[in-house]
Amino acid sequence: MSFSLAGAFTIKRVDRLVAMSVLGSLLMVWLVLTGFDAMSTLLRQLGGKHGESIGSAALYVLVTFPRRAYEFFGYAALIGGLLGLGGLAGTGELTALRAAGMSRLRIAGSAVGVVAVLIVGVVILGETLAPWGDQQAQTMQLRMKSSTLGMDTDSGLWARDGDHIINARGTVLTSKNGVSAVQLSDVRIFTFAADGQLDRLQWARTAEHDGHQWILHDVRSTTLDATGTHSRIMASEPWQSSLNPQVLAQSVIQPQYLSMRDLRRNINYLESNGQSPGTYAVAFWGRALYPLNVLVLVLCVMPFAFGALRSGGLGKRMFMGILLALGWYFLQQAMVNFGTVYGMPPLLANLLPATILTLAAWLYFRRRV
Repeated sequence: MSFSLAGAFTIKRVDRLVAMSVLGSLLMVWLVLTGFDAMSTLLRQLGGKHGESIGSAALYVLVTFPRRAYEFFGYAALIGGLLGLGGLAGTGELTALRAAGMSRLRIAGSAVGVVAVLIVGVVILGETLAPWGDQQAQTMQLRMKSSTLGMDTDSGLWARDGDHIINARGTVLTSKNGVSAVQLSDVRIFTFAADGQLDRLQWARTAEHDGHQWILHDVRSTTLDATGTHSRIMASEPWQSSLNPQVLAQSVIQPQYLSMRDLRRNINYLESNGQSPGTYAVAFWGRALYPLNVLVLVLCVMPFAFGALRSGGLGKRMFMGILLALGWYFLQQAMVNFGTVYGMPPLLANLLPATILTLAAWLYFRRRV
């Protein structure tokens, strides 16, 4: 019994050794990658055509930092895991673990374990602070591009157009003939008289720009005068507005920056209107499978660290890790684009790259236990 307990304790200490080595490298790489991207963004904001002040540029970088941390965690986990085990190999500890009978799969499992713990917090970050920060950043950018437009996270888009005040509770990106366009939903148009009194109220289920003018769909128009209110309902109606559809399209948060809850809401809205969810469905499944993709990446990078037992140094390990990260990125993007063009279900298109890498890792560890 005492021998078994001692063996169990030894295994836990080994796991801690591998985990702490990987954790230190991961955090260092994560900070460097995210910090470099944040600094590059700060310089772009300061040097942009709008000439932001250093305060507003810094605030923009600050609110988008959680999203950048979320995006770079996968690459940090891959390179950090590689460097962590490479560090153990450089000091001979990885060789000692292998000589003691610890399998490659067991060592890789210890590295993946620490990433699995961290990824819980990263997913929470990606579903809370990251989308909120991007909404705030988008609002800041929208105010810089147009003084008559504003965005609120609760009530949606607000705009002033002459004597009209416009409110659209929802904004989604759609694609027509391969061109991205913005569609407004739950639209309210308040028209005021010269004395400031409300003269007319229009509500439309959706509003779209056809390339020449705005069109309101499922419209209810209510006019107010001295005799009372008068309403009429129309299937569609042209809407003379100076709202710039290009500026509005830029104001809509990109699907990959939305939370899964917001993505699901937009998917349901598009499907209920007989439209394809398109990029929203792709982004939804990309987020849903994010933890799996990261863990598979870390697992598949381990063979390069074991190869360092025989040859290669730090530079080579980093180079191989970066190549694998880039290869994974292009493979995933190619699969998703292929699926979008040829009608492959978004779940399958996002799951296929992870499945291929999992199979490759299984074959490696099966032959080299």
